[in-house]
Formats: sequence, C-alpha cells, structure tokens
Amino acid sequence: MFPIIPANSVTAASENDEGIFGYGYGTGYSSLTNLVSNAGVVSSDVTGVGTARHSPAACEYGGDKGIFGYGNISGGSSSVTNLVSNTGVVGTDVTGVGTARGEIAACGYGGDKGIFGYGGYSGGANQSMTNLVSNVGVVSSNVTGVGTARHQVAACEYGEDKGIFGYGWYGPVSMTNLVSNTGVVSADVTGVGTARRYLAACGYGGDKGIFGYGMNLSMTNLISNAGVVASDVTGVGSARWAPAATQYGGDKGLFGFGGIGAGWTVTAVTNLVSNTGVVATDTTGVGTARWGPAACSFN
Repeated sequence: MFPIIPANSVTAASENDEGIFGYGYGTGYSSLTNLVSNAGVVSSDVTGVGTARHSPAACEYGGDKGIFGYGNISGGSSSVTNLVSNTGVVGTDVTGVGTARGEIAACGYGGDKGIFGYGGYSGGANQSMTNLVSNVGVVSSNVTGVGTARHQVAACEYGEDKGIFGYGWYGPVSMTNLVSNTGVVSADVTGVGTARRYLAACGYGGDKGIFGYGMNLSMTNLISNAGVVASDVTGVGSARWAPAATQYGGDKGLFGFGGIGAGWTVTAVTNLVSNTGVVATDTTGVGTARWGPAACSFN
C-alpha cells in the first residue's frame, strides 16, 4: 500500500537539492560560478560563461533548473540571461528581454516558474517593473510595476508556490511585496525589521523564507509560510553587504560572499541555514571573494 500523506504536510521540493552562486565583482566583473552540494558544501571556481557582471538575480524554473538574469556591466546595465541546467551547467548568453537593469531580485512562483523584479539602471533610476519566467525559461517583456520602485532588493519563495520581494533602496526601506502563485505582485506591505539594502534571501524548511545581511549588518528576518515577515533576529556571522543566498538539500539555505565595511573588501565566507531557520557561524569561504553575485537552487 502507498503511504497516506496528510493534505497539509510539507515535503522538501526536489528542485532545491543543489545550488549555484554566479557572477559578481571581486577585482573586476566576473562570470565564474560556484556549485553548492546537497550537503551545503561550496565548490571551487568554475570557469565563467556569459557576460561578466555584478548584481544580477537568479531563480529556479521548470522544477529543476535555474536562470541568471540582468545585472550591471562595465559602462551600463544588461538584460541578458543565462540558463542553468539540472546538472548546474550555465548556458551561453540569451538575448535580453525587458528593461536592462541591475541590483535586481528574483524568485520562483507557481511551483515551476520565476519572476525578476525591481532594480535600477546604471544611471540610478529605480524601477518596479517585473519580468515573468516561464517553466521553460523564457523571459517575458516588462510587466507594469506594482509597489515602490527601488533597487538593491532581495526576494525568495515561500508557501511552496508564492514569492516575496523585500527591502531595498531608496531610503533604505523595509517594505515587502508578495507574489501570488500566478505571478501577480501585490501592493506595498508595511515593512518589519531594520530598513536596509543590498541584502539576500532564500527559502528554507520547504515552505518558509529568510532575509539576511545587508548594509554591513548580519541580522535576519524569517518569513512564515503565509508570507509574514518577523522582527529582527540577532545576526550570526560576518556582517556584510551584497551577498547572495540559495536553498540546498531540499529544505535548507545558504548565504555566501559579499562586501565588508565601507571600502571594497570582499569575502567568500558562507553561513548555513538549518531547516528551522537557524543561521550558523561563518564557514571559511571557497572560491573567489566577490560582492554582488546571484544564487539559486537547481536539481
């Protein structure tokens, strides 16, 4: 007989088993990547594919694949995308769709689709537009933005099939915008926790999420499976700005990389997130230290 699984039970999503960090800025614009195993171990550098850039975004799509998109390049911003196979292989550049911009965020929704949202031009103009990603990795043209235009935001999934954008600049702000399971972005929700920018977010626990770090802070804010953001949790690990975060192991998360202090010091340190949302102390970084990478899960 097949086991009886209660209707309200949560199972780990198969597409969140492994992860990948990619792009960013260290001594220059980068396209290299670092894979994350299903035990949360970050690999050494993999030779980069596609346009070197910093502050793109990344999310899952199709149940077991990922996509990097947008980002700032030398002299401007880009809308180029790069697909990630279910074995973690990054594809060559796909001609960009929608407004070129950087310091953008992305998350999955609907179980097998994704959404890029917000961001800014290289000249500094804030945006609230979004671009949907189909379950075969095709990016749509601009969707009129909802909520406060801003860049240096973060986003992640919650509730198994919904998403959330939060925080950002100009301000900084702590407001959030929920994404339905059909990719519709809600109006601003009053922010909770310390307003900040250049943070990261990922899912954990199968149906919850976490915002963390940003603006040389190490604090975190948990997101319930109903999309409710909790007040600040005292930070663990190195305070930093512009890290990235991804799920791994089905129900856990990982923050990694980023900038430290007011200068341009960069790190490759990582911090694991348990399936109950507890952030671990620093793990010695692997790979090229850089700020402004993006990350997502696959497989």
